[in-house]
Amino acid sequence: MSYFRDNIEQMAGYVPGFQPKAADVVKLNTNENPYPPSPKVLQAVQQISGENLRRYPDPSGTSFREAAAKINGVQPENIICCNGGDDLLKTAFLAFCDKTRPVAYPTPTYSLYPVLAKMVDCAAIEIPFDNEFNLPSQLTSTGAALTIICNPNAPSGSFISVDEIASLADEIEGALLIDEAYVDFADDNCTKLIKDFDNLIILRSMSKGYSLAGLRFGYGIAQALLIEGLNKVNDSYPVDAIAIAAATAAIQDQDYFEENVEKVKSERARLTNELCSLGFDVPPSSSNFLLARCKDYKAEDIYDKLVEQNIYVRYFNVPGLDDKLRITAGTKEQNDILISRLKEIVQ
Repeated sequence: MSYFRDNIEQMAGYVPGFQPKAADVVKLNTNENPYPPSPKVLQAVQQISGENLRRYPDPSGTSFREAAAKINGVQPENIICCNGGDDLLKTAFLAFCDKTRPVAYPTPTYSLYPVLAKMVDCAAIEIPFDNEFNLPSQLTSTGAALTIICNPNAPSGSFISVDEIASLADEIEGALLIDEAYVDFADDNCTKLIKDFDNLIILRSMSKGYSLAGLRFGYGIAQALLIEGLNKVNDSYPVDAIAIAAATAAIQDQDYFEENVEKVKSERARLTNELCSLGFDVPPSSSNFLLARCKDYKAEDIYDKLVEQNIYVRYFNVPGLDDKLRITAGTKEQNDILISRLKEIVQ
């Protein structure tokens, strides 16, 4: 006997990237920032008092919303705080989708989207990308209640121009969520479109550029009426007092943030060149990871041999991705170890 709804009983849950327990591993499989968060984050956490923890947190995360609004050139009422970017995705599915209101997105992309669709029991309209990961024109005619574009896309790292996103927002009838979890490492973003489109939601994560993956804090940007509607289905206290203080300190320290982002982008470029010199096909990436196609060797074999040496990258055993490895840009030292081992494997 099952106590679950049929759709929950039959679905497969989301499978996160492997989290090795050993300390002496090179971990390049889950797109974490290899550098620590701003020292001001730790200072803010240390200043949390027992009184802060005894009481419920600010339900709207006012201090963070004010800081994030200033950074993004919007107003606090245009910001919603969530327990990680995934929480905003779940909130959007609850707000917009059901059995009669489908979601649409291009594939391959973030594998949580179909899981969330099954959770709310809505149809998922999946439109394949072409080989260059261009925005599929069919997305304009799906009739979906919610359309999601991961930009930069995961796992490809490809970027769709802001002008193309604007055209899509103008043409579709439903809500359009732009998942910008990795946009800190791109050269542009869609914030400027918020004032022009009342159906647009931008997802942001503090896990990547701000090195707070262990904290779980994300936020959304949209016009005030959309934020008001999303808050109806958001958790009553979506972010805790420690997370609010830490995330606020992180986003206020833009000098540290920009320095770390530039280090990641520099290593991303170096890693791309090194991989290409070893015979991998590595398209340009606007994220903090690379999707490297293995032309002369099986990607799964390379993955297994790296694991034997305590080096972890991401392998997806699915059509269209099973000849590729997704590799997070690590520190110079981590990337040097990876390249050294790959040279031994392929040569």
